[in-house]
Amino acid sequence: MIAPTRATVVMLCLGHAIAVPLLCAQEEEQSEREAIYYRYLEFPSLVEGGSIRPHWLTDGSSFWYAEGDSENTVIYKVDPTGNTKIILFDTARLREMLTPLLGHAPPHKGLPFKEFTFVDKEEKAARFTVEEEDFVLDLDSYSLSRVAAESESDDRLVPQVVRNTPLRPTLTEVPSPDGQWFASLRDHNLWIRSTDGGSNVQITTDGIQDYEWGHRQNREPSWAWWSPDSHRLTVKKVDYRKVPKKLFAHWLGPTAEAEWIPNARAGGPVPQIELFIIDIQSKSKLRVDIGDVSDPYIDIIGWRPDGSELLFIRVSRDYKRLDLMAADPTNGVTRVLLTETTDTALWIGYVGGWGSFLTLLKDGSFIWGSPGGDWNHLHLYDAKGTLIRRLTEGEFDAWVVAVNEETGWVYFGANGDRKRPYDTHLYRVNLEGKGFQQLTEAIGRHDVRFAPSYEFFLDTHSSVDRPPTVELRSADGTLLQTLSEASIHRLQELGWTPPEEFVVKAADGETDLYGILYKPYDFDSNTKYPVIELIYPVVVVPRTFVPLDWAGALRAQALAQLGFVVFMVDTRGSYSRGKKFQDVIYRNWGRHEIPDHVAALRQVAETRRYMDLSRVGIFGHSWGGYFTIRALLLAPDLYRVGVASAPIVDLRCCGRAHEPWMGLPQNNRDGYEY
Repeated sequence: MIAPTRATVVMLCLGHAIAVPLLCAQEEEQSEREAIYYRYLEFPSLVEGGSIRPHWLTDGSSFWYAEGDSENTVIYKVDPTGNTKIILFDTARLREMLTPLLGHAPPHKGLPFKEFTFVDKEEKAARFTVEEEDFVLDLDSYSLSRVAAESESDDRLVPQVVRNTPLRPTLTEVPSPDGQWFASLRDHNLWIRSTDGGSNVQITTDGIQDYEWGHRQNREPSWAWWSPDSHRLTVKKVDYRKVPKKLFAHWLGPTAEAEWIPNARAGGPVPQIELFIIDIQSKSKLRVDIGDVSDPYIDIIGWRPDGSELLFIRVSRDYKRLDLMAADPTNGVTRVLLTETTDTALWIGYVGGWGSFLTLLKDGSFIWGSPGGDWNHLHLYDAKGTLIRRLTEGEFDAWVVAVNEETGWVYFGANGDRKRPYDTHLYRVNLEGKGFQQLTEAIGRHDVRFAPSYEFFLDTHSSVDRPPTVELRSADGTLLQTLSEASIHRLQELGWTPPEEFVVKAADGETDLYGILYKPYDFDSNTKYPVIELIYPVVVVPRTFVPLDWAGALRAQALAQLGFVVFMVDTRGSYSRGKKFQDVIYRNWGRHEIPDHVAALRQVAETRRYMDLSRVGIFGHSWGGYFTIRALLLAPDLYRVGVASAPIVDLRCCGRAHEPWMGLPQNNRDGYEY
């Protein structure tokens, strides 16, 4: 039987309402479900409040923030010292004063702007823009005046994109600290562009195709690093000439165009990195000695505040050794500050690049979050790289949030609750390694931002079934006041069903695995629902109310509204559970992941009869696409259909993406073949 098209169904519903009531009901239901599905794809817009963007004031503690949509915008000023929160602008009065100046009443009901600047150090006068006109308001007298609009931004002061090539990170000009120059690229060479006259000065002349200046690895914040005095510039020169290339087709023009992009494959040649410190006045190029290490990865951290040394990280190709290094900018000589080694591979689940493990202190000492142990812990080193003491210890990963050197407190985030190992909290310990204390309480994940004074912090927290809340706390964790609580009335109007967390055992029968179920808005436990699993090999399960959608969590919630139960679980091999948990899949991709997913899904369904395991589909993107295919091949009795979006079908395709997990193919033939 051929399924009727939507147009056919609509016509049948209109002309034969009695003859085909079931078909019409199905069409009506489908339309409602599809509408809600598309609403859920915009899930963040259905959550109002529960987040603020602080604008810190000159005292280092006070701040202002805007809240509400364009119809009811309010701006608050918060003084943590006095624990006060006031409405900064008299909305009704200001709107009344603006009306004759604009020639009509401002739109909506709230403030007609969300951004402003104080024009004086005393913070008594505010400048803002309404309908492309600039105004200044005296907050004491409440006198309002129109002022000349500020000139449009000068293009000379705006950084330009200098490289935008598919499959390689976009590079943008980098401004010097003194604001006089931009580091730029042209024709594979390094240039600098003046911000006053717009003149361009060529610094290097030896760059050629595939042996070029300017390189940025995916997690590095930049491709060029200026010294604090703006006299020197650190740039990589990278040789791709022996790296195989991948054909990239541009289909959007009138005719197709082909471009060959360097694509290092696992076990093959990789880009060769050279590191230089360049004097922009003399144009002299000083090559930094990165050591006699075969095929290293070089991640630049940046300069010490006094410009005495350049700091960078050298990682071996197999990820078993990491060196934190310092280079002398006068001669290029380097020294090793510390070394991390491991028998498997360094902790791979880093987020901000290797530089995120380092926190420099004013006296030259530094805090290092070691990625080489069973857990990432904080250690204090002196300026020479000698270990002073370990600061944290326990079954959790720690990362620095802020350091108040005056009081000696180190504030750090960690997943320290073993009963909820994916929750994150704020903790503190002093530089003596004492006074360990947890500063936040609510279950879920906590995103913390410290005031510049380090005396207060904002704590934004939520869980998968609890909307976000923003709290103001003193540095010792004392709750001062709740600033914002999210409203989910728009979700509730759609019949929102809270997601359900679960804990099951892995295929080994011992290891706890944590996951989540999403259910449709009209969920009925007496109904049998088909199941869709969303899969990714590292952490995929959302832990906050509004998911970060890098692994498809927003789509998971939306799919559930179409009448599915959507299943997600983090299995062995993912990060945030310690290195032993991660090392289960070292050199052994594909052997444990699908059995873990199958075991978890069957356990969850045992106590939830509404899950129909005769109708299970699976979806994944990129690495998730790879495991979607594996699931269909290894467990066809469970997974009946799959969608593999942009799947990786050969682990040899991408060198740095797979070698840390799998090793080189020539050294792990069985692992790659499996």
